[in-house]
Amino acid sequence: MNPDQRQPSPAAREFDPDASFARALDRDDPLADFRGRFRIPERSDGSAVTYLCGNSLGLQPTSAGAAIRQELDDWARLAVDAHFEGRTPWYSYHTVFREPTARLVGARSEEVVTMNGLTVNLHLMLVSFFRPDAQRYKVLMEENAFPSDTYAVKSHLERHGLDPDDALLVARARHGESTLRTEDIEELIESEGERIALVLLGGVNYYSGQLFDLRRIAACARRAGCTVGYDLAHAVGNVPLSLHDWDVDFAVWCSYKYLNGGPGTVAGCFVHQRHLDDPSIPRLAGWWGNDPKKRFRMHLEPEFVPAHGADGWQLSNPPILALAPLRAALELFDQAGLQALRQKSLGLTGYLESWVDAVGDGRVRIITPRAPGARGCQISLQVSEGSRELFDALQGQGIVGDYREPDAIRVAPVPLYNSFHDVWRFGVALQRWSAGK
Repeated sequence: MNPDQRQPSPAAREFDPDASFARALDRDDPLADFRGRFRIPERSDGSAVTYLCGNSLGLQPTSAGAAIRQELDDWARLAVDAHFEGRTPWYSYHTVFREPTARLVGARSEEVVTMNGLTVNLHLMLVSFFRPDAQRYKVLMEENAFPSDTYAVKSHLERHGLDPDDALLVARARHGESTLRTEDIEELIESEGERIALVLLGGVNYYSGQLFDLRRIAACARRAGCTVGYDLAHAVGNVPLSLHDWDVDFAVWCSYKYLNGGPGTVAGCFVHQRHLDDPSIPRLAGWWGNDPKKRFRMHLEPEFVPAHGADGWQLSNPPILALAPLRAALELFDQAGLQALRQKSLGLTGYLESWVDAVGDGRVRIITPRAPGARGCQISLQVSEGSRELFDALQGQGIVGDYREPDAIRVAPVPLYNSFHDVWRFGVALQRWSAGK
């Protein structure tokens, strides 16, 4: 077991509801200066919003505007010649993301590519890696998977003439529990393994905030002969990952949550090294995935020859203006260091957990795992009575969280820009709501 699955975070070992306690934690925070590198929304009175919604949309880095303006300026000055003569040539622009992305997901640089949107990338991966036969045809997913993943998987099942009611296998929590147990997922894989073609799980479940034991599940699935894919939308930039070493077949993610790349920005994809040059793998082809040596021969080279690496799954030109702010954001991760961010995240969620426990309102229940190693920086609260009223009360005090039907409030203190005082403000607001009911 990972040590952070056993030990409480520093902020959870001792709890003091006084604001001075939170301020002291912020003074001791080695990452505190990163908060100033983001644009934090303001309330009408000019005070900063308490933004605890980075699991939905990350804040804008202060460097994002300059990054976009640089590309606009190159476009104005050079037009088409900016593809090769710009300060960061557009033709090879996507390659600048390889190394920082590989570091974030624990991959080799050739295994990752920044392209498309998350669900587009998932469809591309399903074309390549979901190849059912008469015996292996099922897809294992978790209960409450993000709807877009379920829609995509069902569409592929139907494309193969399969009935989703039979071919979609759902791992469910035990009665009375809110999250899945790793041993139950393993037991399901072991019992159904001969019929499972693909295990597709979220790295961190979007609703509950549960971080799955991705290494252990991948190992179990590989032993059973299943292909393994992960949706890392809520995991990338949030928790340490080691996709290559875990022997994951593929993974996809978006870049507008914890990566702070901007609304609808370009997503990412991982394909394990062992698949990169396998000609037997089917794929949908597009000209940007073609061998760069042949790309501009166009009609003179009518046959598609995939580029080496994950680049070979690309379809179209990279959207430069959408990539620019993501480039600026990823530089911050290299400066901060993911391990340091993880340690602060454990402290923030531990402090938040302590506040919920201290308020002691029986109507508010944490449904995210209590073990720090089984969650990222999101804590999901289930409110049995007055959930919408609580959410509105938080909003009225300038605290931005996230409401999910029917009764859940997701709270995400992000270590790059949130402070312990942000969590304190949430705790005080929760306390006031509880006392006023």
